[in-house]
Amino acid sequence: MDSIYLDVPMNRVKFNVNTEYQYLQNFKVLQSCFTRHHIDRPLHVEQLIKCRMQDNLEFLQWSKRHWDQYYPGHEYDPITRRRASGAPPTPSAATGGRTSAAATTRRTGATTTPASRGPRAVGSSGGVGGAGGGQLALLREENAAMKTTVEGLEKERDFYFSKLRDIELLLQTAVEENPDLEKDDNGLIKQVQAILYSTEDGFEIPEEAQAAAAEGNGEDLETF
Repeated sequence: MDSIYLDVPMNRVKFNVNTEYQYLQNFKVLQSCFTRHHIDRPLHVEQLIKCRMQDNLEFLQWSKRHWDQYYPGHEYDPITRRRASGAPPTPSAATGGRTSAAATTRRTGATTTPASRGPRAVGSSGGVGGAGGGQLALLREENAAMKTTVEGLEKERDFYFSKLRDIELLLQTAVEENPDLEKDDNGLIKQVQAILYSTEDGFEIPEEAQAAAAEGNGEDLETF
């Protein structure tokens, strides 16, 4: 949000927190930002601070869509903004700052010259590559953490998919036994099917999936 609006009071944001009370304070800052910019998105703070994967994943997905839609493309220095909170930037934060700047350059299509990049961090040995080994180790740790996160998300995805598939099979069985159930547009079958097959705005079903769904309702066909 700060990269979009540049007015989040970073001195009130607490980094490296690990208690629900501290989480709550940070969410209050975020809620103030939402209110100030008339962002119509409810913040279910009580659910988010419990650190449940599904709740936080949905909020992160919405945050990404919001950023893609409203980020104006200006240069943003997260390290400088973080210093406003009184917390020294960590090596991983510095890496993230360079990544963010590179993403900004790609997004805006601007050509960055050495003069516009600003001063580069110089290691104690006087060269820019002095901390290369430490940064590489940090990148490897971040990569391992990302792999673990992805594996957890895939397991949760497969779990919910299997539940949805079971529900779909139950509906198909009920319709086969009593075809009249599907003729009632206001019936329970139609309502559940509408939920199962609904998609988010901007999501398009691949043509291959549409063709497979049109071929028939065989047991070996998946409709998701």
